[in-house]
Amino acid sequence: MIDPRDFLQRLFAAGIAVADPARCVPAALAELDPPGPGGRLIVVGAGKASAAMARAVEDHWSGALGGLVVTRYGHGVPCARIEIVEAAHPVPDAVGEAAALRILSLLTGLTAADRVLALISGGGSALLAAPAAAITLAEKRALTAALLASGAAIGEINCVRKHLSAIKGGRLAIAAWPAPVLTLAISDVPGDDPAVIASGPTVADPSTAAQALQVLDHYRIPVAAALRARLLAGELETPKPGDPRLAQSAFRLIASPRQMLEAAALEARRLGVEPLILGDAIEGEASEVGKVLAGMAKSCGRHGFPGKKPCVLLSGGETTVSVRNAAGRGGRNSEFLLGLTLALEGMPGVHALAADSDGIDGTEDNAGAFTGPETLARARTLGLDARAALAGNDAWGFFASLGDLLVTGPTRTNVNDFRAILIV
Repeated sequence: MIDPRDFLQRLFAAGIAVADPARCVPAALAELDPPGPGGRLIVVGAGKASAAMARAVEDHWSGALGGLVVTRYGHGVPCARIEIVEAAHPVPDAVGEAAALRILSLLTGLTAADRVLALISGGGSALLAAPAAAITLAEKRALTAALLASGAAIGEINCVRKHLSAIKGGRLAIAAWPAPVLTLAISDVPGDDPAVIASGPTVADPSTAAQALQVLDHYRIPVAAALRARLLAGELETPKPGDPRLAQSAFRLIASPRQMLEAAALEARRLGVEPLILGDAIEGEASEVGKVLAGMAKSCGRHGFPGKKPCVLLSGGETTVSVRNAAGRGGRNSEFLLGLTLALEGMPGVHALAADSDGIDGTEDNAGAFTGPETLARARTLGLDARAALAGNDAWGFFASLGDLLVTGPTRTNVNDFRAILIV
């Protein structure tokens, strides 16, 4: 039997490889029509994978092109014809705001002879940080930070982001009209909804300004009276399905969480372990999801159901963390893993890896972490209290002290969370 940690890391690597822009962008370029007479190809984009996507476009498109994409700090790659800007994520900064405004300026005054290629991936919501008129970046930063700490689901967060934006929720494609737009997207959201991926800058938005306000009120996030009035009046409404200015905007999904899990499953079979894909859209409080999946792992180990050992439970999606201690360190994957570890109670033969496919779990330097049957015993030896770490949102500190962090650096793709639980 292969070493459990090595096995889990091989599955993660296989899942990431299938979503590598160098692998999934080139074939999709066959759908891109060249510009008409006198027209230009403008490449724009945003997300943690956008710079790598731009590089793949440059490597495989022989015609003239230019443009700008914005990615997270540390996720850039060198490009010759497409400008790469790095900005803040998940809370936007002035660099992201300026980049988004420049993207809008590149799309101003285009004609039907021009072509726009939009490279969109997870993280684009924060990176396309051009607020709607009369909304300041400071207001948007404060609301984003509050939503991220509230435990709101990504779809709820992006509903708010779209209605506070000058570029998201279909407005990027509106700015390019009448030029045709082709969007190549790498999904990091449960369900792969084009309107949710990076807050859907090139697709119609079925959500409403009133729903955005409902999200803010549900999580008890204070809203300034002027902004509340604008949301209620529909002044910040997004382009809706059927808008004729979106008729020439095409959307192509080129990599998804499901593909990541299927690639990991193939690798598991190759290594002699039967995989069970539980789903690619699992959501909920991270530590609570950890408890649920611990129960499934126990059932496999004790009863051979839903899988007989050796088997590996694979899942994706995007859990959330309700922040109770702002001083704690750790992302949703390490928090999931700590919840799983506590629920497993040192059960023999169960090993797990949870990581963010972009290589950064939350705001820390790790992709995720590992756990195994000996984790709690090792922690006690070092004087670590797992329950206190979970209560204090300090999963990073817990796993760092054990030497159990997975550090990959930025992967320059993003297909959401990766969770693998090996039962032997």
